[in-house]
Amino acid sequence: MRLGAHMSAAGGLFKAFERGDEAGCDSMLVFTKSNRQWNAKPITDKDVAQYRKAAAKYAHIQPVAVHASYLINIASPDDDLWEKSYQALKDEVERAAAFDLPLITFHPGSFVSSDAEAGMARIAEGLKRLLVETAVSAPNTTVCVETMAGQGTNLGHSFEQLATILNQVGDHERLGVCFDTCHVFAAGYDIRTPETYATTMAAFDQTVGLDKIKCFHLNDSKHEFGSNKDRHEHIGQGFIGKSGFANFVNDPRWADHPAHLETPKTEEDEDGKEIEMDPVNLKTLRDLIA
Repeated sequence: MRLGAHMSAAGGLFKAFERGDEAGCDSMLVFTKSNRQWNAKPITDKDVAQYRKAAAKYAHIQPVAVHASYLINIASPDDDLWEKSYQALKDEVERAAAFDLPLITFHPGSFVSSDAEAGMARIAEGLKRLLVETAVSAPNTTVCVETMAGQGTNLGHSFEQLATILNQVGDHERLGVCFDTCHVFAAGYDIRTPETYATTMAAFDQTVGLDKIKCFHLNDSKHEFGSNKDRHEHIGQGFIGKSGFANFVNDPRWADHPAHLETPKTEEDEDGKEIEMDPVNLKTLRDLIA
């Protein structure tokens, strides 16, 4: 696996490389804009030039993946919000392509006041349109639907829901899945032992297809198995435990797949000193490799 973490792009996306290098990343996850705002600052030629210079300097950090804004909801029954979300997602994909980034992950969304079937149809509608409208502007950027924990009316928490969405879109080389360990565990898929891991991955393969997995988010869970709660914990300190992550990092099927931490960035030691936790969590993962 190409292990890494979600790195800050404060001050310019190019600065994420230095931060990633200091943390010990083989790959990394970034935002290209504020994840809590609809509007995005336009990308300039200078932004791209600075990024490419940094990418060349830190060539060992690859691939770089993007996480789309949390505001996007293309499952929404509200036509205005759906269109706003669609345009925001399209912009995110084209922004990723401007930096030659190969992967972008987004949360499939919430059906709110409609129902799951209607929500999944809305997601599929958006993805079909997106893949057509970005065929020229983002031909090398793959859009990944993230597995979700199942809170409220959020969709994408069961393998069957993911399969329904992807099947409605149709097979496409630029469409994949981001497998989030915390979310899958919270949704009721056990990955803690070699046996339960094998069962879960076999179920995913039968329902969705392992070839659809393009990247991973490696997060432990603050809550128990099947809680449907999306709260991330440091590797080995949550309810999944180290043995669960050993299953992933030692699986040859995921060789060269990017896998990124979204765990808490810092903790305080007994003396109140702040500790950077990305290097700690990455070391924990690497120590699990047989």
